[in-house]
Amino acid sequence: MTVSNLTIAAVALNRFGLGAMPEASLPADPRQWLLSQLSTYEPLPAPWRNQPRTPELVQAWTAQQRMVREAPEGRRSGIREDYLRQARDTYVAAAGARASSALQTPAPFVERLVHFWANHFAVSVDKLLVVGMAGGFEADAIRPHVLGRFEDMLLGVASHPTMLLYLDQARSTGPNSQAALRNGANRRQGQGQGQGGLNENLAREILELHTLGVRSGYTQGDVTELARALTGWTLPGDQAADVGATFRFVPALHEPGTRVVLGRNYADDGEQQARAILRDLAATSATARHLAYKLARHFVADEPPTALVQRLADTFNRTGGDLPSLYRELLAAPPAWEHYGEKFKSPWDWTLSALRALGRRDVKGSQIAGLMTQLGQPVWRPGAPSGYDDVAATWASPDALMRRIEVAQRLATEAGAGVDARALAPRVLPGVLGDATARAIAAADSPATALALLLSSPEFLRR
Repeated sequence: MTVSNLTIAAVALNRFGLGAMPEASLPADPRQWLLSQLSTYEPLPAPWRNQPRTPELVQAWTAQQRMVREAPEGRRSGIREDYLRQARDTYVAAAGARASSALQTPAPFVERLVHFWANHFAVSVDKLLVVGMAGGFEADAIRPHVLGRFEDMLLGVASHPTMLLYLDQARSTGPNSQAALRNGANRRQGQGQGQGGLNENLAREILELHTLGVRSGYTQGDVTELARALTGWTLPGDQAADVGATFRFVPALHEPGTRVVLGRNYADDGEQQARAILRDLAATSATARHLAYKLARHFVADEPPTALVQRLADTFNRTGGDLPSLYRELLAAPPAWEHYGEKFKSPWDWTLSALRALGRRDVKGSQIAGLMTQLGQPVWRPGAPSGYDDVAATWASPDALMRRIEVAQRLATEAGAGVDARALAPRVLPGVLGDATARAIAAADSPATALALLLSSPEFLRR
């Protein structure tokens, strides 16, 4: 390979992939290597297969809810604590499955796309209700749809129990619904506490974050109308008919009437009313541009080229939101292959690339959870529905860099003296390893120090 081809290989491995593995041969045709992964990706790879899926997670949540309702007042907190303890164990195990899948995958480009979309449709386990279900959300709402149509992913996300709980949709009640009218009558008669009111959280985030984007022309009225259409979308109950289900539509909670969103009328059609709105949102030009910008920013530059964003948006519009077509267009665009190092790795990116460079094939959930907490990007815990930031300014502070150096030193020590950083460096940074970094590695006073210098070098911190 020539130097330029080596640099293209580095872009394929580190920008589009998750980092080079030292034992793997460099791809002779980097673009074709990435494209081939669209047909080799496994939605549920081996590390995920032992994890509980969404139906089982919902059943555990439903059982806990029923036990709390039926238990004496003094027992309820203990039931909740037992459930949360088990949910935290489930969360840690799922984090390990996520990381191990990234270390083992033969399709690192698509695995990176899984992480991208999971952050786009972010949930956060700082809301304790969803701790046990975060892994199931990625396994069942993101992974199966990452090579499908955006509309299908949007519908899968919006109806998934993790999102319904996280954004308080599960209890949203239409103000003129049967349930609200009945509860109002009960309150007037001094019976019961009534049902929760209309909640706009999910509707707002669908418009602002998931589809159109901010300042895209929607109004508060559109938020309210979408929230009304979504009423009735909730979790399964504990009836026999709900066993194995992950979603339930309750007509009694649904706000009756037609809805108007973005100037378009939607018939009073129960559950299908919101589904029709979501399908139309997925097909708008504003959604195409919002997603194109985020994808270009993630893969190319914090301020991506305007022409590239437009090219991706046009492809989205032309194909009806076919995601593989979007990815192929990205890989075909010359700007996507230019200027290695434009993107600063997030803690998650850096940790995965470091473990892959060291030849690791799996990692314990407790270890990856601890590392990511130390580095400031806890797994599935961005703290807000907007997800983690995707720009250098968030991750390149002096304090954050010091934490990476500390982790690099620890990983290098664990790897032992058998890893020769001088031989490893050109394999994991083909064509982009700078002379200054190579000299520093060669002059290091120990194998561990040399390896830590490689993992914390400017070239390794960027992709």
